Amino acid sequence: MSKKAGFDIDAVIPILKEHFHTVKAPVVDFIQAQTKDPFKVLVATILSARTKDETTTKAVTVLFKFIDTYKDLDKYTAAEIDKAIYQVGFHNEKAKHLKLLPEILENKFNGRVPSEIDDLLLLPGVGRKTANLVRAIAFELPAICVDVHVHRISNRWGYVKTKTPFDTEMALRKILPEKYWIMFNSYVVAFGQNLCYPRKPRCAECPIYKYCARIGLIQ
Repeated sequence: MSKKAGFDIDAVIPILKEHFHTVKAPVVDFIQAQTKDPFKVLVATILSARTKDETTTKAVTVLFKFIDTYKDLDKYTAAEIDKAIYQVGFHNEKAKHLKLLPEILENKFNGRVPSEIDDLLLLPGVGRKTANLVRAIAFELPAICVDVHVHRISNRWGYVKTKTPFDTEMALRKILPEKYWIMFNSYVVAFGQNLCYPRKPRCAECPIYKYCARIGLIQ
């Protein structure tokens, strides 16, 4: 069953897909399209946490000039990595996580980024959101990544009624058809970045306005 609280997800997804292809892709999707490299998708996802896409893009552009594989991270100190990514939020912490990454990838996963959620969660700087996004985008495997956009907008639509991103993930796992899992985050993030803002959403321009259970309301 793909309808919840009157919200027709089967009707909405094709519209979100069309919208996605008319706007600038979220940074992680862009990195995947450009590199097809799970390691670089992982790094971009770690850097993107609590950071705007524009800022993350600038940081990965600098970082990937001298970091191509996980082994390259061993060539630099945490301070040098931090200098490259200083623009992102919590850059000091993220630099330390990246510095720890090569040893764990080498010792636990034979130098390859794992695709399973439980394995991804063993990597430094990787929580559920990052793990799900890497699995979905880098490996095209079913996963539901819930960031602030997905949590906020899914509730605004009336598709779920939850208090936390974790609760939203668990709720979506029950009601969102699996065929939509992989691209759901990408579509909703693009929608949230360009139309469905936290405040003053552009409802007059919204292509799914008639489906929204909370039309015009700001949460």
